[in-house]
Amino acid sequence: MIRMLLASCFAAMALVFAAAADTRDVYTIPDLEVDESAASLIEARERAMSAARTAGARILIEKITLAEDRAAVGGIPVDAALAERLSAAVDVQEETAGAGRYKGVLQVVYNPRMVRAHLESLRVPYVDTQAPLSLMVPLASSTSLEDAWRVALGTGNAGALAPYVTANSPGYSAYSDWMELSPEASSFRAKRGALAELMGRDGAWRVQVSLVTAAGAEPIGATPPMPTLEAAAAAVSRLMGEQWKQASVIRGGTKTQATATARYTSLTEWNTLRGALARSPLVSDFRTTAVARDGALVSFSFVGDAQRLQGDLLQRGVALGDEPDTGWVLRSAVSAAGYQ
Repeated sequence: MIRMLLASCFAAMALVFAAAADTRDVYTIPDLEVDESAASLIEARERAMSAARTAGARILIEKITLAEDRAAVGGIPVDAALAERLSAAVDVQEETAGAGRYKGVLQVVYNPRMVRAHLESLRVPYVDTQAPLSLMVPLASSTSLEDAWRVALGTGNAGALAPYVTANSPGYSAYSDWMELSPEASSFRAKRGALAELMGRDGAWRVQVSLVTAAGAEPIGATPPMPTLEAAAAAVSRLMGEQWKQASVIRGGTKTQATATARYTSLTEWNTLRGALARSPLVSDFRTTAVARDGALVSFSFVGDAQRLQGDLLQRGVALGDEPDTGWVLRSAVSAAGYQ
């Protein structure tokens, strides 16, 4: 029992550090291209930094809010003064400087507390918790096109609202289920799969995207036509981010207090169960009240209805059920589905 409690404490600390890393990823906007000229190099550099902070703040706000919510408050204007207040640091990725000209690629890190406070002051809902990591599966009509599509998707998009890592294994299809995807997904600690089926032709690429979990496949839509494979990959990331915001954004509502029994067969499963609750944007005040080798009692608050909470947890690999004698029970979705 003591070993289990110590392991549980260490795992809880790891979850805190992981959550902090996730937050930094969301609030970091890379690849901001700048090109500014002025009477002096110092002034040109300051202008470039200001331009990057302003452009990045606009990208960040669009990233974590929905268009309809921004429109409901008449838009969210961002000027240089606001962008400077919201930012925490500017990092240089590339730069060329001289003769009163500063050209480069910058990365801006924003202060989560300041950004949240600004959006809350405007009463604009936001989602800055990342979706569960997905194993991105590129699908195309031929092997050569599928290889090109894989390259365009890159190895992953860690800073996106819906992050993914791209599958290396060939042989998947539009009918691949979680049992087929889970071995490779588990190697990346991905909790779900994303089937990205490329359609169209050069100059007008569209992608049909479906999410795959132990509960089955869920189509989430198609991207608009895009001119290049790289643009199509960016459109896939946006589509998944918008789907996550629609599913996770909270517009008021009262909190419901809940207790549940977590059942697991290993420390890894236990970490998955509580990690899902700790990272869900619908859940707050999560606590472990008792823990043993094969089960634990937990308490938490959640916003929305139970069905929405079930859907969110399932995306994270956790099944939430209601048993007559026990009440709410949390299990690994893989175990609940009967996969070995």
